[in-house]
Amino acid sequence: MVSNETEDRFSTEFWTATSGDLKQRRDHIQTPEYGEAQTDAAKIVIDPSEHHQDWLGQGAAITDSAASLIWGVMDEDQRNSLLHELFDPKQGGFSSVRVPLGSCDFSSQKYYTYDDVPFGEHDFKLEKFSIGEGTPGAADATKDLKYIVPVLQAILKINPAVKIIASPWSAPAWMKDTGHLTYGGRLRFGQYTGNGYGKGFTFDAVYARYFVKYIEAYQKLGIPIYGVTIQNEPSNAAHWPAMIWTPKEIAQFGYQYLRPALNRTFPATKIYFLDDSFSALNEPITDNVTPAEAAAFDGLAVHTYSGPYDNLFNANRAFPNWQMVMTERRCMMEESVENASHIMPGIIGNWLVRNGLNMITLWNLALDERGLPNAADSTGREGVVTIDHRTGKVQRNLEYFMLRNFGQDVPVGSKVIGSSNYTPDGFSGGLGSVAFEAPDGSISAHLYNPTGEPLTAAVTINGHGTGWQNVTVPAWGTVTLHKANHAVNESKVPADDDFELNPSPYNTDDVAPGKE
Repeated sequence: MVSNETEDRFSTEFWTATSGDLKQRRDHIQTPEYGEAQTDAAKIVIDPSEHHQDWLGQGAAITDSAASLIWGVMDEDQRNSLLHELFDPKQGGFSSVRVPLGSCDFSSQKYYTYDDVPFGEHDFKLEKFSIGEGTPGAADATKDLKYIVPVLQAILKINPAVKIIASPWSAPAWMKDTGHLTYGGRLRFGQYTGNGYGKGFTFDAVYARYFVKYIEAYQKLGIPIYGVTIQNEPSNAAHWPAMIWTPKEIAQFGYQYLRPALNRTFPATKIYFLDDSFSALNEPITDNVTPAEAAAFDGLAVHTYSGPYDNLFNANRAFPNWQMVMTERRCMMEESVENASHIMPGIIGNWLVRNGLNMITLWNLALDERGLPNAADSTGREGVVTIDHRTGKVQRNLEYFMLRNFGQDVPVGSKVIGSSNYTPDGFSGGLGSVAFEAPDGSISAHLYNPTGEPLTAAVTINGHGTGWQNVTVPAWGTVTLHKANHAVNESKVPADDDFELNPSPYNTDDVAPGKE
């Protein structure tokens, strides 16, 4: 911590460095002196006069797989230590969570929904709806009550303001034209399942009520649902729970059924459109969503598995009141340092935030040293942290450091502000930056290096004197700075535990950044 009394500068500065190879792990570095910009430095001007979107926070998914490790493998002390490290605003400051609304591929249990009746039978009144049986966290509890609910309850005790977004991978099989949870299939749009011909007697209406009952069940357990998406990856007919929707169908269902159903009971619950990769945004969103339909939604949810990434511009300015949230991405356990860097602090932490992203939520918060548990063959994936399935020990991955850079240095409610940037896409060119101003006037910024060699940045803030601060940004890495006139969060990242990784074989059709 350094105090500066000259010119119009901040009394407190806290700088860290993280290299892509994690030899530096948010290491506290000496605050650079003020002076002239070095000749070879990329000049980064932070401009608080240029305000952009609100920053809503960052976090990762509590899947059944992740929750089974946190609740079922770790002992109470290990669990409390990890969850405080992640979600305590005085430590990692994670502030968002995504949960599957029913089963997804990352599950330690057999696939389920909340109303599983045989295909051919109907449960129009959803009388068999259940998110699980038993006491949350008990050994004999089922479905969400076994692992997901107790982990969420523990997180909310640490940070009650965490935002939870829920996404279904499939409707119950009896609501689908295939009668199966897996391999896609479609909702039985417009078909009648009640005693009448009105809209309220269709499968569409029943499915909308299914969302409402889910939110009600979680509310009774003290877990507020901030928002929902209508379908995870609606273009993906995967061999795990999946369901196909066209963008027009999502827009119509949200407008005609889900928004009205939520308005009757949970009008504040947000609905996010799409929840898929940029490849699904291959035409202007206004071709599929009318202004009236858009008013039923609160924003756009994106994944960053496949591009072209500039498909974002088919959607991100169409409806100015929409938020943009990232709901999924992860790295592979055997990802190269270069590629992992380009994905995490590059495309996500730099390019997307500079282009309007309000929230970052990555995929599994935790997986084990094999990339498990997993109920499908989507193996070889990496969690934000890795938990040894035998001992509960923890190692932290690049995803963790990208998220902690936001959570520790960028208060929720900050505004993204202007800053110089020399990477056009997050994975090529020179140094990138993204900057924020908090409600209390403090300034934070991330400097990102998309190259394999250290680069020098010279940083200044518009309106805060004429001096430059020179700093070296490590290869494939980041430097963060946090300037304030009060104490800031200077907590340290704990050391990793010692255990061997044993990556499971994987197959993937993911496309490397820039190779679309």
